[in-house]
Amino acid sequence: MKLIEILKAIFLGIVEGITEWLPISSTGHMILIDEFIKLNVSDEFKELFFVVIQLGAICAVPVFFFNKLNPFSGKKSEEERRRTWSLWGKVVVGVIPAAVLGFLFDDFLEEHLYNYVVVALALIVYGVAFILVEKLNKGKDYRIEEVDELTYKHAFLIGLFQTLSLIPGTSRSGSTILGGMLCRVSRKASSEFSFFMAIPVMIGASLLKIVKYIAEGFVPSFDEVMILLVGIAVSFIVSLFVIRFLMDFVKRHDFTPFGVYRIVLGVLVIGYFLLK
Repeated sequence: MKLIEILKAIFLGIVEGITEWLPISSTGHMILIDEFIKLNVSDEFKELFFVVIQLGAICAVPVFFFNKLNPFSGKKSEEERRRTWSLWGKVVVGVIPAAVLGFLFDDFLEEHLYNYVVVALALIVYGVAFILVEKLNKGKDYRIEEVDELTYKHAFLIGLFQTLSLIPGTSRSGSTILGGMLCRVSRKASSEFSFFMAIPVMIGASLLKIVKYIAEGFVPSFDEVMILLVGIAVSFIVSLFVIRFLMDFVKRHDFTPFGVYRIVLGVLVIGYFLLK
């Protein structure tokens, strides 16, 4: 295995670990980076890699929020364990819309929407949306400050917004955070619920992709497996730091900087491909 391919996997793992949790679209960044840094692997494996590498990122969530997500903790009271189970119930309700639509339209979306035009437009539209929502909420109090206060209705509404993340460039975390804020849920609670909903969504998407390729008879080479493992490990480590950063960030700042970043990146992408 060439060292250059391992270095590419490390870089892609870093990008995945950063962009999965910040509302700037991990899939969009992966599609764009593939224009410049191409793994020397089969097309089938590359498609598998860009989905399954998310497993590393998702593993960081239960590690970082272990106490909050653990309903079996002996340190919790009966009421605290009940609230934890309730939180998991809301996560399940929240992921149903995206799980159903993703299962039905996964192949169609990959065939028709995974291109730089869709990614660039989604980056810009969501960037504008973040700026507008922050201006709309400026000076107003949120109805829900903590994730434990979410109702099943809020969970389902946020889940409906998560379906928009099936469009590359929108961002899963961006969709759920925007949905939460439009429902008058605080940035902190919206971000945490976004992280928690990612667990079943991303695990399900990865397993679906793996099963699909197994059914089709695809067998990755040893080198490809090693590249995937490196990417997963790096995305896990980076995700731990990025989750901590975002949870500290939302305590003192709004999401306007991410909105500006998305708009600038979207414009640069359009300009690059038009001049290419």
